[in-house]
Amino acid sequence: MARPTKYKTEYNDLVRKLSEFRLIDTEIAKCLNVSEVTLNAWKKSHPEFLKSLKDGKDISDSRVVRSLYERAVGYSHPEDKIFNDNGKALVVGTTKHYPPDPTSCIYWLNNRQPEDWRNKNETDINVKSWPEKVKVEIVEADGS
Repeated sequence: MARPTKYKTEYNDLVRKLSEFRLIDTEIAKCLNVSEVTLNAWKKSHPEFLKSLKDGKDISDSRVVRSLYERAVGYSHPEDKIFNDNGKALVVGTTKHYPPDPTSCIYWLNNRQPEDWRNKNETDINVKSWPEKVKVEIVEADGS
């Protein structure tokens, strides 16, 4: 007889939230007090569990994509500056600007348009014709 499963349908919402907060499968398994092997078995036997896990990861991944994009193109956001005005706090609303980040641009383009922006250079070293015979002379040094 097989051991009864620890799986509960309530885990679906929990794994979505845990994966949304960037936990990986190993960490999620620990939170559920099961092994990663069990977690993987649940993914196969409970499609709704797998969907919840993927949905949470998609939300987390989309945040990273948005952040990388904003770093690549630059962005601005409102910010309050606090000054000392003769002993009183003076709050002034400003806009904080972040210029585009070249490293983020390169990373984005390498992945989105690899045919135009890949990092490696390729050189075609194909030789169209080789000589039919190559003469090699071995000259032995004189033993004296």
